Amino acid sequence: MDECRFQEPLFTFGVIADVQYADIDDGYNYTRTRKRYYRSSLQLLKNALDAWRGARVPPLFVLQLGDLIDGFNKAHGASERALDAALRGFDSFPAPVHHVWGNHEFYNFSRSALLRSRLNSRQHADSSPGSAPARPDIYAYRFTPVPGFTFVVLDAYDVSLLGREESSEEYRGAMELIRRYNQNQDLNCPPDVKQRFTMFNGGFSQEQLDWLDAVLTSADEKQERVTIVSHLPAHPDSTDAVCLAWNCEELLAVIGSHKSVVCYMAGHAHDGGYHRDEDTGVHHLTLDGVIETSPYSDAFGIVSVYADRMELKGSGRVMDQLFLFS
Repeated sequence: MDECRFQEPLFTFGVIADVQYADIDDGYNYTRTRKRYYRSSLQLLKNALDAWRGARVPPLFVLQLGDLIDGFNKAHGASERALDAALRGFDSFPAPVHHVWGNHEFYNFSRSALLRSRLNSRQHADSSPGSAPARPDIYAYRFTPVPGFTFVVLDAYDVSLLGREESSEEYRGAMELIRRYNQNQDLNCPPDVKQRFTMFNGGFSQEQLDWLDAVLTSADEKQERVTIVSHLPAHPDSTDAVCLAWNCEELLAVIGSHKSVVCYMAGHAHDGGYHRDEDTGVHHLTLDGVIETSPYSDAFGIVSVYADRMELKGSGRVMDQLFLFS
């Protein structure tokens, strides 16, 4: 460990989740059991950006894991204004920012609007063929910051009631799927079994899963290390059951069929979580959310990447974590 302490990382990157900024007074979550700090979340985002700028090894990029602004902005006619405020710090940041889309993005904007917005960071994708799914409405892509390491951004609301036109085939298919498991009048109310089938979650289409399978097959052949990021957690031991992606089992099956995946990172569940899958060796990290973090604390991290591991150095609520590669 003494030798590890003095090793220089190959590169570092910043990570943050669920800022959910809104210029409104503090409130509570859906069940009114946890406090949410809407206005001060912008200062906590600034704290993260300042820390990354001042890091001994500056991050090559930042992963923003979704829900950058809160859905309450829509009701106040403040979606664009809130997004501008949240992105202002990122605009001057000296490294690329990869934005993941969460449910609160879709509370504020349609899918077509998000594809035209500054939250579409697909310009940072690899320029090689197959770096994104063939369907342009699926917000997923891969990027390679340094040789041997690939990151994949997944669209967890590709199959969803959120962001889709009610007259569309995609909406009808998502409604049919959720109604198989959730018969509640309010679809944001979880069913007793398979609680993840709520309106605030979503899933991955077969087209996206097939594309991911092809990306991972290529990474296997090149002996690359792959980190996958999305808004919704995939492993049931890394989060509460109500926060999982609809078809998490299918995603885990794709991940488990490849040796290249080392880590899956998500947000959505504000109290965080971690699990290492013993069968695959994949680390599943659910990052603590800024929105439920006191103004006197923090919730972000910086990850140092080495040839044999990644080390998460957390700030505030985010705990340190070691991700050894199998």
